[in-house]
Amino acid sequence: MDAVSGLSGSTATAQSQVSVGMGLLAGSTVMLVTVIWGSCIVVGKCDLGETDSVAINGQNTKGFSLTGTGVSTDIWTCYAARIMVISVIPFIVVQLTQLLHSTSGRHLAVLIALILSLLMLISYCLYQVFQPWIQRRRLAYVKLKHVMSGILKHLRQRALGRFLTDDGQPNKDVMEKLFHAIDENHDGRLSASELKALILGIRFEEINFDRDDAVDKIMKDFDIIRRDNYIDCNEFVHGISKWIEEAKRSGAVITDPSSRTFTYLDNFQRQAKREHALLGLEDQVEDQSNEVVEGVENPKWISIKAVLMLLLGTIIAAVFADPLVDAVDNFSDATSIPTFFISFIALPLATNSSEAVSAIIFASRKTCTTASLTFSELYGAVTMNNLLCLSVFLALVYIRGLTWDFSSEVLVIFIVCIVMGAFASFRNTFPLWTSSLAYLLYPFSLALVYVLDYIFGWS
Repeated sequence: MDAVSGLSGSTATAQSQVSVGMGLLAGSTVMLVTVIWGSCIVVGKCDLGETDSVAINGQNTKGFSLTGTGVSTDIWTCYAARIMVISVIPFIVVQLTQLLHSTSGRHLAVLIALILSLLMLISYCLYQVFQPWIQRRRLAYVKLKHVMSGILKHLRQRALGRFLTDDGQPNKDVMEKLFHAIDENHDGRLSASELKALILGIRFEEINFDRDDAVDKIMKDFDIIRRDNYIDCNEFVHGISKWIEEAKRSGAVITDPSSRTFTYLDNFQRQAKREHALLGLEDQVEDQSNEVVEGVENPKWISIKAVLMLLLGTIIAAVFADPLVDAVDNFSDATSIPTFFISFIALPLATNSSEAVSAIIFASRKTCTTASLTFSELYGAVTMNNLLCLSVFLALVYIRGLTWDFSSEVLVIFIVCIVMGAFASFRNTFPLWTSSLAYLLYPFSLALVYVLDYIFGWS
C-alpha cells in the first residue's frame, strides 16, 4: 500500500512512505519466522521417537520437554526454507549501491536489483505451479526405489549361492537359477503376471503402492532388448545388475568385503525408507489433493474469480494507502515514536494476525503433514514478501528517483532469513528448545535496528 501511495505526492512524501513500507516488510518477515514460527513449534509439539527422533503424530505425553518433544516436517519444507534463503539475494545486490559514489551508478544498481527480483519472483511462481508434478514424480521414484530394494533383498534371501561375485558383480549362475524359479510356467520369460506374483510374495509393510503400476515400471526397466512386454533371462540379469549398481551409488560404504551384499542392499533399503519418510504422509496429501481436484467444477470461473479478487485487493490498497501512511505519520508525531518502529512492530501485528492464528490452529493438529504445510506456508510468505514487496519498492525508488537508505532493515531481513532458513534447510525435526532460538531473534532484531539507526546513524 505504501508503494501505491508513493506514486503520488512530493519526493519527500514518497521517501517517507517507502520508509514505512520497508519497516512493514522487515517487521513482517521477522515476525513470521521468529514469533509465529516459535509459537507453531510450541503448539504443534509431539513426543519425539527414542530411536529416530521423529515426532510421533498426535502423541504428546512428555509435557514441555525441551529435547523430548518437537515437530517434524517433510523434505519439501526444507526446500521451501532454502528458497527463502535464496530470496534475500536481491537485498544484497541493492545494498551494494551504498558502495557506489555516483548517483547514476546507484540508480543502475537499483535497476539491476529490480530486474533480478522480478525474475526470481516469476521463477518462484513457476516453481509453485509445477511443484505438485515434481512431488508426484519424486514420490513415484522413491516408491520404485523401495520396490527395488525389497526385490533385491528378497532375491538375495532366495539365492542358492553367493548373490555377488568377489568383484561386486551379480553372480550370473545364481541369477539364472533365480530367474527360472520365478518363471512359473517355465517358458523362458517372465510375464507381467509372474512379476506381480513376485511382488505380492514380498511384504512391503512400510509403504502402500499400486502393484500394477510397479509391475509396469519394472517391465519398462528390464524389457529393453526385445521390448515385447516379457523379460527373458538376459534382460533379467542385466536389469538386476543395473539395480545393484544403483544400490552401490546410494552411498553405501563397504566395511567388510565378505558381507558386501548385505552392506549394499541394507544401506539401499534404509536410504529408500528414509527418503520415503522425508516425503511425509503422502497418501493423506494425495487423498486431500484428489478431493480438491474433484471439488473444482469450473476451474475457468475459479481463475477469473481469483483475478477479480486480486484487482479488488489492489483497488482497496490504492484507496486506503494514503490514509494508512498518514495515520502512521500522525501517530509518530504525536507520540515521538519513530515511524519505523510503528511499521516494524504495530503494523505487522495487524497485517499478520489472521495468518498467525490460522498457522497456529493448523499446527495444533500435531501431525507431520500439517506441520509441513504450516512451516512451508510461513517460508512461502516470507519469500513472497522478499521478492514481491521488494520489487514494488525498488520500482518506486527507481521511477521516483528516491534514495535507497535502508541498511538496517536489509541487514535484519538478511540475518533472520539466513539464520532461520539455514537452520530449517538441513533438518526435519525441531525439538521444543528451537522455539527459544526463534523467540530470541525477535528482540535481537529490534535492538539491532535501534542500535544501527539511532546510535550509529545508518539511516
